[in-house]
Amino acid sequence: MAQNEYAQAQTAQSRAWSAGEKYLFRTAFIFFIICCIPLNIEWYKTALGINIFDLHYRDLYDIARFNPSFVRKWFDIKVDRWGFQAFIDWLFILGFALVAATFWSVLDRGRKEYNQLYYWLRVIVRYRAAVGIIAFGFTKFFPTQMPYPSESLLNNNFGDLTGHKIFWLSISIVPWFQVFTGVAEILAGTLLFFRRTTFIGAALLVGTLGTIMVVNLAYDGGVHVYAGYFVLLGTFLMVYDFRNLYRLFIQEKFTVPVHYYPALDKPWQKYGRLVLKTAVIVIFLPVLFYYQGINFLYDPYKQPAVSGIRELRGFYNVTEFKINGRELPYSPLDTVRWQEVIFEKWTSMSYKVNKPVSLDLSNGGGDPMRDIDRTFEVSGVAGGRRVFHYQADTVHHILYLRDKNTASIRGAKAAFEEGAGKQKQKPEDNWIPETSLRYIKDEATAIHPLAISDRRIKEYKRLGEEDYLRPKMKLQYSTQDGNRVILTGYNEYNETLYIVLDKVDRKYAVSESSLSAGRYD
Repeated sequence: MAQNEYAQAQTAQSRAWSAGEKYLFRTAFIFFIICCIPLNIEWYKTALGINIFDLHYRDLYDIARFNPSFVRKWFDIKVDRWGFQAFIDWLFILGFALVAATFWSVLDRGRKEYNQLYYWLRVIVRYRAAVGIIAFGFTKFFPTQMPYPSESLLNNNFGDLTGHKIFWLSISIVPWFQVFTGVAEILAGTLLFFRRTTFIGAALLVGTLGTIMVVNLAYDGGVHVYAGYFVLLGTFLMVYDFRNLYRLFIQEKFTVPVHYYPALDKPWQKYGRLVLKTAVIVIFLPVLFYYQGINFLYDPYKQPAVSGIRELRGFYNVTEFKINGRELPYSPLDTVRWQEVIFEKWTSMSYKVNKPVSLDLSNGGGDPMRDIDRTFEVSGVAGGRRVFHYQADTVHHILYLRDKNTASIRGAKAAFEEGAGKQKQKPEDNWIPETSLRYIKDEATAIHPLAISDRRIKEYKRLGEEDYLRPKMKLQYSTQDGNRVILTGYNEYNETLYIVLDKVDRKYAVSESSLSAGRYD
């Protein structure tokens, strides 16, 4: 009986496909080839521009992380990145695949089956999904995707955080759970490298990324398309075994899975397969692991990497506040007076004021190189919290601060173009004088030597997009022991400030894990 069933299975594997099956395959082939092979010139420019002798983890991550996007790039159509409308590129690709499959059907009417082409399509999808999800998983295995909350975030009102921010913070305060999710994603990708474990890897991929897709839809995270991309690839890989599973578990019949496998008996085929798998598993994974580990230790891509001034770190109450020589008494309703000031362990200072700020709805990634563009501290945060990146002249005790909120650039640009009443700094202003520049750290190299890369140095030489329009402040600081700090200087409106800060030893209900990114000693 068993031998008869096995013979029937082999016969079914070699049978001619129906017209409907052939059309579905042609559509799927075109659809998934477009999804898995980069078709934009930017990707190839990035890949060819990598300095392989001085790598950064982002070099490998950018190659592994791509998602088909045509509607917005080719047709200049503005599509909201939230909600189901963000999947419009998939519909565009599917429409093209259906039309192309029709022409293919006319030109290839004599074909009986596509077993071999189906095999190679599965290989392409397997490797694309594996490489992509492993690179994605390493950002959780080394918990940098959702950094532990900064002290400023710990002092924000719950109601001033977006749903997406609340979810990310709920994960970031338990970094070992974030590590667990990374392990699941890396394991799913690793299993996809092998034919015999493809179904298990695809099922794990669909389960883990399906959860992420739903979470991002529910919390307006904006990453649901990329997560759904892996769900789509994993589901396609699982379809191959659905018939056998239905027969085994639903019909409860004896089932012997028979998978088509081409005869790779020529030397170049045998060695080519071995070289490909070795390159990916033995070279790509360990190299990515190493550079992601370096990034976690010394240059976490969502939080600033350069150490802040040690004696200023901490939470401060604003006990005295003068603007243009006029003292403002404390009032929680005052729209000008600062209520509290926090200096992070890195080069960020924040203050709270009773005045709405433009809401940054990004996921906080920003530019992976420049500290000022790492916006996890400010993204998804309302309630009058303003966060500034500073460069410090520690000889003359001067802080040169720029607003980290990218939304503030748009507001400053509008004010500058309209000639708003209060004076704005002009693009040509030399806002940091040479007398201070000589004592300010070069941020490109002010981190651990292992984390310095050619990519980082090049990025710091580039002026950020409309950087000159960022609101700026220049503050001189003085302190004896850090318990009391006096700030004097100018805000972005060239108004004079005199601020007295007194440190408060705040205790938090959540305790920081030893598994924290960055080194700020």
